[in-house]
This record gives sequence, C-alpha cells and structure tokens, in this order.
Amino acid sequence: MTPFKDLAVTDHAPQSAVSDDLAAAFQIEGWPVRGRLVRLGATIDKILAAHAYPEPVAALLGEACALAALIGSSLKFDGRLMVQAQGDGPVRYVVADYGTDGTLRGYCRYDEAEVAEASQGFARPGAQTLLGQGVFVMTLDRGPDFERTQGITPIEGESLSLCAEHYFQQSEQVPTKVRLAVGEVLTEAGSQWRAGGAMIQIIAGDEARGSTEEVWDRTRALFGTLGDDELIDPTISPETLLFRLFHEDGVRLEGARALTAVCRCSRDRIASVLASFDPAERADMVEDDGKIRVTCEYCATVYALEPDEVVAEQI
Repeated sequence: MTPFKDLAVTDHAPQSAVSDDLAAAFQIEGWPVRGRLVRLGATIDKILAAHAYPEPVAALLGEACALAALIGSSLKFDGRLMVQAQGDGPVRYVVADYGTDGTLRGYCRYDEAEVAEASQGFARPGAQTLLGQGVFVMTLDRGPDFERTQGITPIEGESLSLCAEHYFQQSEQVPTKVRLAVGEVLTEAGSQWRAGGAMIQIIAGDEARGSTEEVWDRTRALFGTLGDDELIDPTISPETLLFRLFHEDGVRLEGARALTAVCRCSRDRIASVLASFDPAERADMVEDDGKIRVTCEYCATVYALEPDEVVAEQI
C-alpha cells in the first residue's frame, strides 16, 4: 500500500481540534445539498487487526464500517444502525454495527481458500466478486420499545458504496453519491489500516436555494474528483479535504462526532447465552480442562467459563 507519512499538506483551510476517527456533516453554502464525512484511523485498525483477515476481506469490512458510521451518524435517535451484506460468494457475511454514541464494531465470515481463488487476477476483488449473489441490508434498532426496521436491496457493483446509492434511490428516492476507501498506511508504529467515506445527497423540498438539477450535476462533478488516497491520507485534515473540493463555493464542517471501536460483548452476556442452551448441549461444549470457551465473533475475545459458573450467574 502507498505510504502517506511523507506527504505534505499545501492547501489552507480552518482546522478543528479533532481530525481523525470522526463523523461529521458538511454544508456547501447556499446549495440544496447535504453531505457527511467519515475518517477512521485507530478505530478501524483495531477492528480489522482483531482477526487475521485476508487483505480483500479486511478491505470489505473496512468499507462496511465506514458506511455504517457515515449513515448512522446522521440518525436523530439513540440506537444502532447495522449495515450488512450476505451472499453465496467467498465472503458469506459482512456486518458493521454502529451505535449512536459513536461506537463501532464489525466482522466477516468467509472461506479462506475461496477468497484466495477469487483474488487471482485482481489487485483487490470488490464486493460482488467476494459476496456473489446476495442482498445488502440496513437495519435500524431504536431500542427494546420499538420494532426494528429493515431495508433490503440486491448486491450491485464492486463497492458497498454502489449498494448504498441503490438503497437510497430505491427506498427513499433520494439522489445520493457515496465514496468509500480502505487501505494500509505506513506510520512510525508500522503498517496500520485506515478507512474513509463521504456522502452527498439532495435536500428534499429545498428547491428555493436554486436549480436542484444544475447544482446536483455540479456537486457530483466535484465530488467525483475525490481520490481514495485523499480519504485515507492521515496528513490531510477533514477541513482541507472539503476545502479542496468546494472552496470556490464555501463549505463548512459541523457537528463532528468522535468514533471508537467498542464491542458490547461481556462475560455476563456470554454466560446468559450459554444458560439458554439445554444442559446436555452445554455438557458437549465442555473442553478437556473442564471449561466452556466462547470466542466473540466481533473482537475475538475468548471467554473461559466453568459450567457451574454459567448456571450460578443466571440465578
């Protein structure tokens, strides 16, 4: 991957105190367009480094996490957004789980041999090559007092960004453009994963700001110049990135929210799940040393519990 640590920033734009692991909205002055930007550094590196994913699988999960933060950070309620895709390809399942408190987690299920075979001849196989025929799903969870709501569309194209664009067009009839980028960068600490995402949408019912079609065409043209390397370059601040795209028209970043990798697993949660199994099933899970071991699919933490401890914790 391209090392970015020696790049210099030559553009000039106001800088905020937080420039990494964030999700924020941006507004182009006087335009009927809204946008969002996500930058992930240590957060995505922690999520991807928890497993020995093949590079294409890690990149796919990075896309899903960036997309979940990009869309989830716009929610106006306390809850969770889950972005997932599943199909009949080498990657069976990818999911990213965003909490409106800024927490993020994710994981993939895949067949390593099939991923290696599908990767032949590709610099990096994309979403449809990895997932095959399947569905892209977004789920909103507002908590125990509300039913979950879910939108489903077919997997289309070699990027989850295309799946998201199709989802918004089909489910909300909102013209949307999404860019996602994932890669490794060289730092003083070694190679680390980074991810970034950006999204623009027409503001429905805001024609008073001008010709929606003309402005949308211009915004898309400028947005199309955004490079993957710019989205993940740690030397380019969010403000500088937006300044490069829209400085002629005026753009401001607002409502930046910090993001962090947090898994919701715990010893008590694992014990509760094990307690729901039939005693005979739990007995089959006991290993030679007398303990039951469960590995969290998200963060790879291994929990070792005594069979009696499982029952005792649920009384």
